[in-house]
Amino acid sequence: MPLGTLDRTPPPFFKQGPSALSKLMVCSALALFLMVADTRFKITQPVRAAMATALFPIQWTAMRPVLAVRGAQDYFVTLNTAITNEEAARRKLVLQSQRATQVEQLANENAQLRKLLGLRERLNTPAVPAEVLYDAADPYSRKVIIDRGLAQGVSAGSPVIDESGVLGQVTRVHPLISEVTLVTDSDQAIPVLNTRTGARGITYGDAGRHGSGGLELRYMAANADVQPGDLLTTSGVDGVYPAGIPVGKVSKVERRPDSAFARIVCVPAALVDGARHVMVLKSLLAQMPPRPAPEDAAPALKRSARK
Repeated sequence: MPLGTLDRTPPPFFKQGPSALSKLMVCSALALFLMVADTRFKITQPVRAAMATALFPIQWTAMRPVLAVRGAQDYFVTLNTAITNEEAARRKLVLQSQRATQVEQLANENAQLRKLLGLRERLNTPAVPAEVLYDAADPYSRKVIIDRGLAQGVSAGSPVIDESGVLGQVTRVHPLISEVTLVTDSDQAIPVLNTRTGARGITYGDAGRHGSGGLELRYMAANADVQPGDLLTTSGVDGVYPAGIPVGKVSKVERRPDSAFARIVCVPAALVDGARHVMVLKSLLAQMPPRPAPEDAAPALKRSARK
């Protein structure tokens, strides 16, 4: 056979498309574009919501065996532990009954004083019960997923508490589930009040503290009156958390001569590593009356200026 009649093109097995470097550059540019677009325009938010809604039945089914194992473990609790818990619950119930009587009396006195001074009544905070489904997949953050979402009236920014104190804040809401950022997350900050001294401050989460996470009361002067054992509660000045909810307790105070601020380590009041049943509170900002319009405020300013 003459050599000129042979097909000199390589077989399809050896044909190559774009180089590996070109593919890497194109994929990197596309990924960077998607990240910037998602950060700027939130284009993937509907996709996330749709995927979360579609995967919820699968997640619910996958959680059934885990819940069954938990139920079996709870069922086989030893009798001694059950009796101890019952006795502790009875003692706590007696103390709460005494405190409830005092709180009722103080509430009546507070209402009378507010009427006497002409102050408005305190806002009542509606709440939605919820259950923690699982921890978030991100190992660098402190977040959990609860089984309440937009369908149950949960909104972003709502405070979340358990039976001991503030657990965190809702940071992302889907139709049927919501993401809660715990108080020990490094991006979480809560205005607090020292119940012993009345001093205000801000606690920040520290996910690496003591392995399981803790809190840090920052920007307090080195000579500030803060002692181990002080109880920190929400101050209510941010318009998000109702006032008086326990946030944490001071465990250690370090005053260094080379720093103008003290290093104050706190322990969260809520059970951040084992909470199962929580309450989602409505943000106080949604209950407050709207601000007056500029045209409505102008006549009042003029009248005050004339006076």
